[in-house]
Amino acid sequence: MPRYSSPLREAQAAETRRRVLTAAASSFGELGYSRTSLAVIAERAGVSTETVKQSGPKSALLLAAFDQAFAGDEGEGPLHHRQLGTEAAPLQGEEFLAFHLGFIAYANAAVAKLWPRLLEAAASDHAVADRYTAQQENRHYDMLRSIEAYRQKGMCHSSRSDGELAAEFSFIISPEGYIQLVTESGWAEDAYLAWLIRAVHKLILED
Repeated sequence: MPRYSSPLREAQAAETRRRVLTAAASSFGELGYSRTSLAVIAERAGVSTETVKQSGPKSALLLAAFDQAFAGDEGEGPLHHRQLGTEAAPLQGEEFLAFHLGFIAYANAAVAKLWPRLLEAAASDHAVADRYTAQQENRHYDMLRSIEAYRQKGMCHSSRSDGELAAEFSFIISPEGYIQLVTESGWAEDAYLAWLIRAVHKLILED
């Protein structure tokens, strides 16, 4: 017998999942990993603790909350295989650069409080560390695909290897850079984005 599927029920479950992850992101960001309990997440999400438990263990919730906050929606695999890659594919030149780096600037703002908590948790919880390692593998893949995209669109003229450029690109767009420039130094969001564009032009795209 085929499994009964209700579009309404599935939509409600997806919305509950989104609320749980949003509550998890704010809780982890404000309280830290060790002080955030499933009960705290449940209270903020307006659901039962049992509902939060059904969304996965705390380690999984942390990484899923980060993914949703950074990408705007939870998904599987590298970002280039998700909606971002589909939206960016037809863009060219400065329009592509503005879209790509604009997404990164917005995403870094969304995870600025959560990122340090993720690193702390990965250093002390093996389950988080394992999931973090997989996340970083996806990030490395995305950095390489970014350099390839810049080359394919005729924007990158550097003679350096893609691997070297990808590592440098990853450093430039890191959440740590956003935290230092915006959170700690008080830069405006548009000033940060303008810096990203200048840095990528100078250090990645030009020969």
